[in-house]
Amino acid sequence: MKIIFHHDFHQVYTSDPAAAPGRMQSISNVISGDYEFLEPTPAKEEDIAAIHTLSHIDYVKRIGLYDISSLAAGGAIQAAFVGLKEPCFAMIRPPGHHASADRSWGFCYLNNMAIALEKLKREKAINRAFVLDIDLHFGDGTVNIFKKKDYVSIFNVSSNNRDSYLRTIAKELGEQQSDIIGISAGFDNHKDDWGGLLETQDYTAIGKMVSETCESKGCGYFAILEGGYNHQVLGYNAQALLIGMEGK
Repeated sequence: MKIIFHHDFHQVYTSDPAAAPGRMQSISNVISGDYEFLEPTPAKEEDIAAIHTLSHIDYVKRIGLYDISSLAAGGAIQAAFVGLKEPCFAMIRPPGHHASADRSWGFCYLNNMAIALEKLKREKAINRAFVLDIDLHFGDGTVNIFKKKDYVSIFNVSSNNRDSYLRTIAKELGEQQSDIIGISAGFDNHKDDWGGLLETQDYTAIGKMVSETCESKGCGYFAILEGGYNHQVLGYNAQALLIGMEGK
């Protein structure tokens, strides 16, 4: 299994929780040595412009966050292409699922998932895609971008009960017929994070459900880091998802 990561993601580029010092280190401290790390290159502006308006791209440049955001988008693209052949995790930031075509909020600037899937589609690597968003917060940006594109279906998981949460994922995965599944992997619904719901082993269960679905249906899969803000548990939650994605 491959991990997409660049040392520049350690940068504290703003004062928001997604950019907090030590956040990426909390993951790499747990998973380093277990996986092969690949270094991404920034997404090309033409790939970003396939999703975002030029005025929004100019805005991200004006606030000085284009370089780090395009590097994250490039990491997502690389993870998606690797994911066609084997499971892959893009350990990137800034996150992206609150970024729409012409606006963004919630610590996001460019929609990494949307840019990656659109790149796959434009290069005819896929016909259909499914996004499983397990972040605590609704991925409005991804929904807004793909609501007029019929090749992507999106499921934002929402439940106040652990068992129901996992059952709804299993049901949704069972109904999907896609060439690739992209997990918007937010870990902020953990019991020790903002959402206070999931156990660490639940992320393994989610990853395994995706792995088993793709094995049975012959599709690729990958995950992109979104939320997750308690550094004491973030790395272990990410590790748990990766273990599941490996089918363990």
